[in-house]
Amino acid sequence: MSTAGRMSRAVRIGMLTPSSNTCLEPVTYDLLHDSGAATAHFARVPVTRIALDSGSDAQFDPAPMLAAARQLADARVDVIAWNGTSGSWLGVDRDRGLCEAITAETGIPATTSTLALLDACAAYGVTRLGLALPYTAEVAERIVQTYAKESIACELAEPLGISENEAFARVPQPEVARQIEAAAGNVRADKHAAVHAVAVVCTNVYGARPAADLEPALGIPVFDSVAATLWQALDLAGAHPALTGHGDLLRSGSLRARFQETLTELLAATGADRTTFRVDLPARGLHVNLTAGEALGEGVRSIRRDASLDQRRLNTVEWLERHRAPLVQSHFRADPRPPQALIDVYGVNAQLLAPVERDGAMAGWVSVHSMTERDWTGRDTAAVADAVARLQTALDTH
Repeated sequence: MSTAGRMSRAVRIGMLTPSSNTCLEPVTYDLLHDSGAATAHFARVPVTRIALDSGSDAQFDPAPMLAAARQLADARVDVIAWNGTSGSWLGVDRDRGLCEAITAETGIPATTSTLALLDACAAYGVTRLGLALPYTAEVAERIVQTYAKESIACELAEPLGISENEAFARVPQPEVARQIEAAAGNVRADKHAAVHAVAVVCTNVYGARPAADLEPALGIPVFDSVAATLWQALDLAGAHPALTGHGDLLRSGSLRARFQETLTELLAATGADRTTFRVDLPARGLHVNLTAGEALGEGVRSIRRDASLDQRRLNTVEWLERHRAPLVQSHFRADPRPPQALIDVYGVNAQLLAPVERDGAMAGWVSVHSMTERDWTGRDTAAVADAVARLQTALDTH
């Protein structure tokens, strides 16, 4: 359905729900309460037990899901989500195939809880993830293996050892909070080994509230499967979620995803080694001393979580503030010189910077880094100008 066709009504989110799930519907309604962002509509498919055997696997056959998706399509929903995490142990390609089949059958974009969690990790640059799981040990280990294939290394809190799907919803929220903290592990003790985020992987665990409550203290994102599924469903439907009070993903995840898409395309367009975007946006928890997004070439060290420098006081940034024009540096043998750490620690020997303005102020800037000295071309500067325009659009519309 076209965007114009939706203007007269709220976005409609269609969700395929495991039949024994009693958590995701009330939690989704709670997350949407008073937001006006969308209405949620559910169809159930038979799922009662989570294990690694043929009987359990058969519950996730695509045929019942496609039948339920067709029923949701009768309601003219704008997106359909499999609100279940089965792809986390059965394989991500299985979820991707399911989404393709749903869209082919109904013409409606589709996603799953597992794909939403992986896209949340991509938006936040997460490559080390803590897992809080209610499942048996063998299911938990299979999830670790699945995520490793997606380039995400996992730290696993001791799983609760439950296999009956209905029982997951009876896990007390304080126990969920304890698991989240255990999955966060050494986040304070050793920054080099720390996880970048924690995920509650199960849509029948009441993890949304503990996740949101623990984020400030842990200092890292905590993704709940139900909240992540809603986030991506809203995003796919063009609702640009910015829901407050439910954790950073629902508040800022869509904006971060647009940043990441833009930076990844800029990296490809310039053939550079690293692209970053820094922006001051307090309402979204963003400050220039930490990047809001980063794309990396193979083997290039990340700068994403280094907040050791006062970015606004760097010579290059002060130059940007004065001139409000791109700074093109083929080498660093002339002023304005970058911080020595950029050269010594991160190996940068040339860069292209461009300011991003909002309401007459320099809200942030884009950086394009090269590990070797290079002459930036007109094509490179044009790619940066296009990226700046896209970032400004994202800031204005999300």
